[in-house]
Amino acid sequence: MSGPVGLVDEGSAGSGDGGGERQSEPEAGSGILRVFGRQLKRFRVRAGMERPEFGSLTGYSVSTIAAYEQGRRVPPPRFIDQADEVLDAGGVLQEMKEEVARAQYPAFFRDAARLEGEAVELHVYANQGMPGLLQTEEYARAVFGMWRPLLDEETIAQRVTARLARQDIFARRPMPTISFVIEEATLRRPLGGESVLRGQLEQVLLVGQQRNVELQVMPTQREEHAALGGPFTLIETREGRRIAYVEAHKESRLHTERGSVREFEEQYGILRAQGLTPRESLAFVEKLLGER
Repeated sequence: MSGPVGLVDEGSAGSGDGGGERQSEPEAGSGILRVFGRQLKRFRVRAGMERPEFGSLTGYSVSTIAAYEQGRRVPPPRFIDQADEVLDAGGVLQEMKEEVARAQYPAFFRDAARLEGEAVELHVYANQGMPGLLQTEEYARAVFGMWRPLLDEETIAQRVTARLARQDIFARRPMPTISFVIEEATLRRPLGGESVLRGQLEQVLLVGQQRNVELQVMPTQREEHAALGGPFTLIETREGRRIAYVEAHKESRLHTERGSVREFEEQYGILRAQGLTPRESLAFVEKLLGER
């Protein structure tokens, strides 16, 4: 494979999907949105409908329909299904639904989101915020709401929806193998308030009890630590490709070169040996819940 694929943008919210994206509208490179918008307009015009009539049939405002047709906003899957049926598009619009959905993410995370959704193995080390795959809606909303410069409400809602959609991976069949190593400090940080944290800890327990998920806590008091360089994610695809995704302030990168990926694999393996066992980790999270 070739060397690391640089994907540079605005940084992260510490959750593995570029929570720091600042733009409320997709950037100019979101070609799939333009393609979808042109097709949507073409089918609407062919059906002899003006935007007000089409909007009333689908339950969306004229301005929203215009934004979809101009590629300025990401249409939700429900709208795409409705539009395909109302306009008798024969599945053409629905066929673009997956690619359109990926446009919800910041540009630098889209490749990682695709790989994550197709992974047979996924291993996540988190030391800043709760991994996006584990976040509750309230926790995710708190994370995006605290970002500076401030995100507008539409962007926050879009990012929260996209983050929660990634969690479909837990229900996928065949089940992927998923593991997490989470720093104790992350589990104690009350982002959004104590009630939000309590709900988040309950979510961690629920996910950690799934048969295909291993969750481990790295205690703050450990005297040895193999990954002081920061968070990362290891991905293995159906084809056996092994990839490391690393996200840091203002830069995110997919590493595909085997030597680089092996370094992250070595760090992760040692981290798991240094942390609490999965059974001990779930007991630790239960203890934290008891303290609240």
